[in-house]
Amino acid sequence: METSPAQPPLPSSQDLASRTAHSLLRPEWSTAQVLEGIQLARRLQVGAVLVRPCDVELALRHLERSPVVVASVVGFPHGSQTTSAKLFETRDLLRRGAREIAVVIALSKLVSREFQHAQTELTQIAEACHQERARLTVMLENGWLTDELKIIALRCAERAEADTVSTSTGFGPGGYTISDLALMRKYLPEETGVEAGGVSTLAQAIEAFQAGATRVATTETGSILDEWKASEQTQ
Repeated sequence: METSPAQPPLPSSQDLASRTAHSLLRPEWSTAQVLEGIQLARRLQVGAVLVRPCDVELALRHLERSPVVVASVVGFPHGSQTTSAKLFETRDLLRRGAREIAVVIALSKLVSREFQHAQTELTQIAEACHQERARLTVMLENGWLTDELKIIALRCAERAEADTVSTSTGFGPGGYTISDLALMRKYLPEETGVEAGGVSTLAQAIEAFQAGATRVATTETGSILDEWKASEQTQ
């Protein structure tokens, strides 16, 4: 009788936490709700907390002397702002203390096949980040892109020397898919991270990591880590 291959052992809950970006971008959340999320991120010691631009200073105050990276978004949620506006937003967030910038690629320029615009914009934003020793994540919105446009977007991100590329923003038609993660891992250099956006369960997190993701982005960090800890206790 054939047996299924053994699954690789799960890493520790802290390994999972360090590979999680806790997302606090919902426009309807109050300052109190965002602060609660920041405090959860500190308690769990996640890799990064992704906050709205208006909440960067709040996050920095409450994450002082914490290993959690404060990240924020530029060109959110569709990448439709002008390059000058995106550069100003990037530099302003870096000046305020953000250590990671998540920029939405210029989606309208991609689908219009104005690839040089998208490339030049990413390169300029990447230079601003790396001059301040901050990380850059390029957010795609794969649900709106053909495979051809996804590959072109990945090449733009690679040329800009992005640190991570994310599948989605959480405000588009969907989150990660296994096929998208495989495509991204195939066309990105090994040193470039792949983030699976829209993860909401432990099963999805495991699936994403097995498909090549190096980080997951989620609003459900607490419940995912609680379930992971419970699974550790039964092993």
